Amino acid sequence: MPLVRWSGTRTRMSGPSSGDAVEAGWQEVRADGRVRPELLEAAYAEPRLRQLFPWTGMGELHFSRCTEERWTWGIPYVQPAAGGSYWVSGPLRSQAVRPAETVSQAIAMVLERLPFVCGPAFLGTPEELAVHEAIRSPGDGSRAWTSSSGRSRHW
Repeated sequence: MPLVRWSGTRTRMSGPSSGDAVEAGWQEVRADGRVRPELLEAAYAEPRLRQLFPWTGMGELHFSRCTEERWTWGIPYVQPAAGGSYWVSGPLRSQAVRPAETVSQAIAMVLERLPFVCGPAFLGTPEELAVHEAIRSPGDGSRAWTSSSGRSRHW
């Protein structure tokens, strides 16, 4: 993607959208073989996860709200466990959710714990995402977003 960087800011000249970058990320994690194929397929089949940028580590499947490293850690992730089961943790490494006997249970646990504003993935780094979100939030320090139903929410 042709990008120009000046002083830590990014200007897109032309090229793919964040959706293109996310799709490329899914193709890459499929090709690297670090995550169980049934987990990848179940996560990809879920539209709310498919719009996030996937990344892997130690056989775990993580989901980021941005497309470039250092990826975000605000979403629970799925780890392989013995006997074909799974363990859902996070969003931080020190936080455990619980074990899941099936891939469907693991994906459901992640979905239950998704942040309210969680996609599509932002084309850029976590720092750029933070700036983007700060610009979009109201001046009173709260954050406002419009849900898919059209309702505005603050927190």
